[in-house]
Amino acid sequence: MDQFWQFVGSFWWLIFPLGGVIGGGIKGLQEWDERRRRDKIELARIKYGQATQAPPAPRPAAFGRITDADVQRLLAEHDEVRRRWLSYELNVAKLIDYPMMSDMREPLTVEFHRARRNADGLRPANPKDLRDADRFVAYRTAVQDLAVAFDVAEREARRRRTSDFTDTEREVLGRAKHLIALAEDRGASREERQTAYRRAMRELEGLIVVPEEATEALEQRIAGQLPGAPGARSPENDERGGRETPHA
Repeated sequence: MDQFWQFVGSFWWLIFPLGGVIGGGIKGLQEWDERRRRDKIELARIKYGQATQAPPAPRPAAFGRITDADVQRLLAEHDEVRRRWLSYELNVAKLIDYPMMSDMREPLTVEFHRARRNADGLRPANPKDLRDADRFVAYRTAVQDLAVAFDVAEREARRRRTSDFTDTEREVLGRAKHLIALAEDRGASREERQTAYRRAMRELEGLIVVPEEATEALEQRIAGQLPGAPGARSPENDERGGRETPHA
């Protein structure tokens, strides 16, 4: 032990250069991990890009003379991507089939949500604001990026489906999907549907992320189909002690 401390005392000055090397190594690992994440996204874009790249939007006749038709066409393109996304976000059964679409650990899913926030942020409350050429071009670019990001994420989610889960976990997901179907079955009793809903949510805990919007939409569908609707409460609200679910 004395020899060790003698060595340390003799070569204490090595601490400073070695500290820099170690610190640089840690920083290098972080940069490598970030590059790997970006490369994964880029590879997916390359893999699916040709199939998913939308045809370029018709260019306005001249910037400064952007027509209402140009604006409405662009808004419709944005609305279409929104509609496709809501078909997942508001459908628990569909999220069970394609869990990657709600998994924020997935780089492609994160990339889509970044593009979604960007496009939503550039969409003006008043469509007439898009008659400005700069705003129109910025918004159009954001919508095109959003469409590509969604296509790439959706194709990967459909390719993988539930392959990332174990056999046991896939059985649990299958049970949950069956319970969701029972909860929405008009032919089942009120008690059966309430029980099925609660069991399905418990089965999914820890396996997939169910957005709050999806559970609210499911609760409203169930409440609207149960006897006494539209005044009926959702199964989740019955369990929580009577808080009413807002109706669409």
